[in-house]
Amino acid sequence: MTIQIIPSHPSADGAGVKIQRVHGFRDNGLDPFLMLDEIYSDNPDDYGSGFPAHPHRGIETLTYIRHGGFEHQDHMGNKGGVQSGEAQWMSAGRGIIHSEMPLQKDGLMHGFQLWLNLPASQKMKQPDWKDVGREQLPWQPLEHAEVKVIGGGISLDGQSFNGPLQQLPGSATVADLCLKADADISIANSAGRTLLLYVYEGELTLNGTTVTTRQMAKTTEPEVLQITSANGAGALLLSGEPLKEPVAHYGPFVMNTQAEIDQAIRDYQQGTLTDSQ
Repeated sequence: MTIQIIPSHPSADGAGVKIQRVHGFRDNGLDPFLMLDEIYSDNPDDYGSGFPAHPHRGIETLTYIRHGGFEHQDHMGNKGGVQSGEAQWMSAGRGIIHSEMPLQKDGLMHGFQLWLNLPASQKMKQPDWKDVGREQLPWQPLEHAEVKVIGGGISLDGQSFNGPLQQLPGSATVADLCLKADADISIANSAGRTLLLYVYEGELTLNGTTVTTRQMAKTTEPEVLQITSANGAGALLLSGEPLKEPVAHYGPFVMNTQAEIDQAIRDYQQGTLTDSQ
């Protein structure tokens, strides 16, 4: 069993929003996931400028807010807020221009945005978007933990849990896992899937390997894994089938070739990025 520890690093995006970032663009090492950003701050100077209007092509995003809130607006006329305990899904497809701005002027903001790679066959599909309210995202109890499944499905301690988003690329699973003190739970990783655990609070061990706050653990081996925590921990759990496709990346665009990236840039500059096919 090989478990790789991947550190996050401080970064900034949008109009200067401070984040912790984990990305796998260089070697496509998180496939089918591309990047995970975490916002965690009670200083409005860190998040108040938000993410003004910007384009995307070739990806899906999943935003999950634990505390605070953001509002999405896009070129299609969609507008909706996502607040504590809620999620928002967006498929950029061939092109979307959207903004994400904070719904608060002070207080704690804690949330995540996950980028998922679209397979080549879907990169130029029509864009789509939806909010997922907290009534669709209940906490599900286990003996030593609770889990909130946002997308896909997961088996913990032999119990199956499913989320409302069931068509994520790579048959991806996205879940918030909160471990109690002295937690000891099992999770089965299927053959061929990437399993990631990003610890946002506390410390846990995965098959004996310690993972601390703001670190991500990765394994791709099929095995029943044990997740333990002496003092409790919170982690974002991600699982998905690698697409195993080439990745070309430039800013908000993720395609399969550099020529497709060049075309996306030209389309955006010429105002045709969001045109229907």
